Amino acid sequence: MLDSGMRVRSFPPVVGSAPKVLILGSMPGRASLAAAQYYAHRQNAFWRIMDALGIAKSDLAYEERLAGLTKAGIALWDVLAACERPGSLDASIVADSEVPNDVAGLIVAHPPLRTVLFNGTKAEKAFAKRILPHLSAAVAARLSLVRLPSTSPARAIPFEAKLAAWREALVVALRRSELQRDAST
Repeated sequence: MLDSGMRVRSFPPVVGSAPKVLILGSMPGRASLAAAQYYAHRQNAFWRIMDALGIAKSDLAYEERLAGLTKAGIALWDVLAACERPGSLDASIVADSEVPNDVAGLIVAHPPLRTVLFNGTKAEKAFAKRILPHLSAAVAARLSLVRLPSTSPARAIPFEAKLAAWREALVVALRRSELQRDAST
């Protein structure tokens, strides 16, 4: 959501009944904020990657794409609830203006959640600074934290390279959660 001036606000989390993986961005860009949808910029690779991985068809309606994520055990949110940022670039976020979402609370509320995938460096750094210190040692120890190349068009690496990194991380994360579930039954 766009506030007055440069102040921007994130969206609520997308969380199904049993998330195993949490994908964290930093803050939605202008196109996403205007559309009130995660990863709405037409050149952002996120939904193309989810489509290529068989998780959510990119040509489906937004709500159906979100349903594909939650069905696969994937939750989606941003580290930041609000910040000041002119434009859409993470590098433009005013550090002193960052207000975190209650990501720690979400993680604690969903014990099967074992993997946090960061959509880019800014999400990882904001998590380390604003969320990780609020997690107990036991909760932090259960998590696998993985930074992935940003799906943003500002991150100029080939789509195939982004897809390969995301594929490996999601396959490992979802397999890990299945093995842990099987071990506990």
